[in-house]
Amino acid sequence: MVGLSPGGSILVTGGSGQLATSLVRLGGPRIHRVGRPAFDFDQPDTIKTVFAAISPVAVVNAAAWTAVDAAETAVEAATRANRDGPELLARLCAEAGIPLLHVSTDYVFDGDKGVPYIETDPVSPTGVYGRTKAEGEQAAMAANLRTVVLRTSWVYSATGKNFVRTMINAGEKNATLRVVGDQRGAPTASDDLAAAILSILALIERDGWQDLYAGIFHIAGTGETTWHGLAVAALEAARPHGRVMPEVIAIRTAEWPTPARRPADSRLDCDKLERVFGVRLPPWRASLIRTVDELLAPPTS
Repeated sequence: MVGLSPGGSILVTGGSGQLATSLVRLGGPRIHRVGRPAFDFDQPDTIKTVFAAISPVAVVNAAAWTAVDAAETAVEAATRANRDGPELLARLCAEAGIPLLHVSTDYVFDGDKGVPYIETDPVSPTGVYGRTKAEGEQAAMAANLRTVVLRTSWVYSATGKNFVRTMINAGEKNATLRVVGDQRGAPTASDDLAAAILSILALIERDGWQDLYAGIFHIAGTGETTWHGLAVAALEAARPHGRVMPEVIAIRTAEWPTPARRPADSRLDCDKLERVFGVRLPPWRASLIRTVDELLAPPTS
């Protein structure tokens, strides 16, 4: 297992999601990935049953309601997934005396600060998704003093549903793409995020739990761009694989209305993560190229 010495089971929620998939791939046999229907935040008894069956030494909660626009009209379901479920999971971790690494989001901020957010900035979500994720952070930390909240942004991978795959697929079918160019953030490769989480767990396992590990940390790819910049970079990375480069036109957010308002500038300051855990994610462009290469690699026989 990457960075972890042999030990007990690590419970990872999130089913077939991007981060859970990366953790399984990089983490080896100690990772016990669970998802619906066997593990479902809408069914609290399933959480307790799975937890008892696996008896983990640590939990990574990568499960969430992530359909940002749909959350605006599915408030109760988003609340169960993003607040109530994590709170119960944190309570079970507290009873077992084990750490919970809870994955959160840049959408807890409104994006109006103008410079990268630090962990002590007040949250200011603009939609149901961000609000329920912010509530989930607080609920998890209140239920288990050994909770590490990891706020990340713009996660993508070679599998699953994400912006990078969407752009590459769209570029195959369209000569022109229109992509929002006035929202800023940091793309985060799922594999990079998983490797960092495994490093944090390895540190906790090696040195034992320290009080300074508790609380909120920002973790995202190094550097920044816009959705338009990410689309262009992804499509350029696809060109060596024989893909044709479409024209990518930058548009304003107002030209692409959505039910939920996205943060205009959700850059995250990740210095605290490096100070406490010695972890900093790689530059996003290098990770993007690696991911696109994996995505478009010819199938092996």
